[in-house]
Order: sequence, then C-alpha cells, then structure tokens
Amino acid sequence: MIITNKELLINLIEELRKNNLKIVFTNGCFDILHKGHVKYLSEAKKFGDVLIVGINSDSSIKKIKGNKRPIIPLESRIEVLDAVNSVDFVIPFEEETPLELISVIKPDIHVKGGDYTIESLPESKLILEYGGEIKIITLVNGFSTTNVVNSILEMNK
Repeated sequence: MIITNKELLINLIEELRKNNLKIVFTNGCFDILHKGHVKYLSEAKKFGDVLIVGINSDSSIKKIKGNKRPIIPLESRIEVLDAVNSVDFVIPFEEETPLELISVIKPDIHVKGGDYTIESLPESKLILEYGGEIKIITLVNGFSTTNVVNSILEMNK
C-alpha cells in the first residue's frame, strides 16, 4: 500500500500500535530494483510484523547521487517496490534523509544495508533516543544499482 500524506501515515501508525505490531522501517532510492534489493527487503521484514519503506523522491536522489540519477522516475519506483511481497507500505519523501519520517513512525527497528554503520547514519541519534533498534544487514555481494548502471554503460561502449 502506498502512503501519500502525513495524516494517512499518522493514522496508520496509530492503528499498527493499537494492534501491538512490531514496525520495521527502512529507506532508500530503489532506483533500479534488483536481486540485492529484494533480498535486503525480505531480510528486513523478518525483524517485525510490518515493513514500511521510505523511498527518496527524484529531487532528493539528484541531491544525493547527482543529476544523472534517478534513472527510473518516482511513480514507477513506488509501483515496483509496492509489488514486492515483503513490503507492506511505501512512503515517498523529499528530504535527503528519512529523519522526518522516522520522527513520525518511530519504528521499533530501523534497517540499513552493510554499506552503513550505526555511527554513519544521520538518523541513529533520533532512533536511539526514543528507544528504537538499528539493524545493519549484509548486502548481496556484487548487486548494487551503481554496479548495474556501470555494467549497462560498459556493454554499450
């Protein structure tokens, strides 16, 4: 399910909390969805009952990755991500970091890939302050959007 506004998100979180469901949150660009993403999301879901995924807007990806990204526009990325079995809710966000979303959701577990450390996450302080946990998942070796893009560029030289 795609969550499109803050009011809907707040209502959703209230309902999940009422039902004592453990909320897992992760976020990313999910530009070209591949095996690494799907395995990562499946592993993240195992930490709780509900997996909420924050997805960077096109403008926030440009700020993070440069003007040549994203390759796939937001609406398409949302639709594909929403179709992944382990994903329960998808929420787009405009900022470069998911701090604002996390402050509303206050997930029980925040999951990031092994290319991060707890110390390198801008959201760590907030999560630890309200009593949430941070889990770092090992990435699938050789699968990253950057690798996929570079492979495509190499094939077309």
